Amino acid sequence: MSVLEPSTPHSRARRRRGRRGEPLRRLALLLALVAAFLLGIAFAETLAERPRDGGMVTSVRTLTPLPQQPPARTVTVTVTSRA
Repeated sequence: MSVLEPSTPHSRARRRRGRRGEPLRRLALLLALVAAFLLGIAFAETLAERPRDGGMVTSVRTLTPLPQQPPARTVTVTVTSRA
């Protein structure tokens, strides 16, 4: 509303509603900021409490093959080529 426009009941009600909702909006903003701050603290604590890396450990193990039985039957395949 400007100085040149006449005041209407609709514009007055809108201004009153805006003033009435402003404290609630500020409270919601304050609560959101506090929640974000606490979430940041919780995240930082989680990072600080994680277990430290114990370093790299390499283990070498040699596997021995299992004994095998000779095959029961063998097959010989002969291929002749035609040129």
